[in-house]
Amino acid sequence: MKITLDLHTHTTYSHGKGSILENAISAKEKGVEGIAITDHGFSHPAFGMRRRKLDKMRIECDNAEKQTGVKVLLGIESNIRGKDGTIDVKPTDYAKLDVVLAGVHKFIMYKSLGDVNKLLLKNMWHDKFKTKASDKLIKYNTECYVNAVKNNPIDVLTHVGYGCACNAVEVAKACADYGTLFEISTKKNPLTDEEWQGVIDTGVNFVLDSDAHSVERIGDTALFEDLLKRVNFPTERIMNVDGRVPTLRFAELKKQKGIE
Repeated sequence: MKITLDLHTHTTYSHGKGSILENAISAKEKGVEGIAITDHGFSHPAFGMRRRKLDKMRIECDNAEKQTGVKVLLGIESNIRGKDGTIDVKPTDYAKLDVVLAGVHKFIMYKSLGDVNKLLLKNMWHDKFKTKASDKLIKYNTECYVNAVKNNPIDVLTHVGYGCACNAVEVAKACADYGTLFEISTKKNPLTDEEWQGVIDTGVNFVLDSDAHSVERIGDTALFEDLLKRVNFPTERIMNVDGRVPTLRFAELKKQKGIE
């Protein structure tokens, strides 16, 4: 199985190790037809990309595409900031982006103190000490994901459940309803095989992404190949492999609204 369009790659604009051009060169060497540059969102004070650099990033994406022949999209891995699903992409950012991913990350600028307490501190506690999250916390985390999908034109929900225990089936149902793709990450696998089967049963569509923070990992599928031995994924619903290119929710919204 080969990734056609790796929608989740990082560069030195957040805390990846390669440049935009280096990512594109690596993709070409591996036969990956396209990549999205999806550095961490604006609300991450340490590792986030900056709005003032979007124009420069666009130029670098266009130049990398011309030099390599690899399609290079400019995107973002935005941060889910709280229970209401707020992310750190605003409508005023839409014209400068091609792709919007979203996930839960630590040490960002949260929506409220209550969100700091739950989305950061309580999740960190359970993650660090490997204790079972309470039903109340799982419900809260699930609402964060579901509301993000409902309220924003998110193309891909990244590494669902990583450091943030949730009801993955309910999250997948929301993705299926709104046209958001559910990521199978080859960098981290936070779900159990049983949880993956429940997600599959919702009928949601997937993308297989590397979440590459180094150029060597672009297009990598090794973790998924191992998972595939245990879980019967419907590979026809993985929308970015073996020549398939997914329809992106964000691009459709921009088209409908005439945003260029």
